[in-house]
Amino acid sequence: MKAYPLTESEFTLIDEAKRKITDLYEDDRHHVGAAIKTKSGNIVSAVHIEAYIGRVSVCAEAIAMGKAISDGERYFETIVAVRHPYSDEKNRELRVVSPCGMCRELISDYSPDCFIILEIDGKLQKTKIGELIPLKYSRES
Repeated sequence: MKAYPLTESEFTLIDEAKRKITDLYEDDRHHVGAAIKTKSGNIVSAVHIEAYIGRVSVCAEAIAMGKAISDGERYFETIVAVRHPYSDEKNRELRVVSPCGMCRELISDYSPDCFIILEIDGKLQKTKIGELIPLKYSRES
């Protein structure tokens, strides 16, 4: 996988995702926050919504994308998700997490050139969404 170093603005994006989940964290309700930098330079953030029936839960990345799209944004530059530890976990650090498979598909469908911030080999780095879903299904394929 091709990975790139982060810029200062991407660390700011991580900080926004951390701020969002720290401010809104609630056990069994919200434990992931996401932040998106749009191609126009705006930052949009959201938390995931947990449901008792797992299939009904909605990821923070999807909610942030929907929020951005609903506000007229069409293209995304970079996305990051941050997980808040549950109250009973020993490791109490917020950490950057990889998007799930459904979010990878969604991000790729709406912004195929988008960067995703990940922790790779213990370092925060970014990669293009296409690196996370090679041979993606599309209308053209």
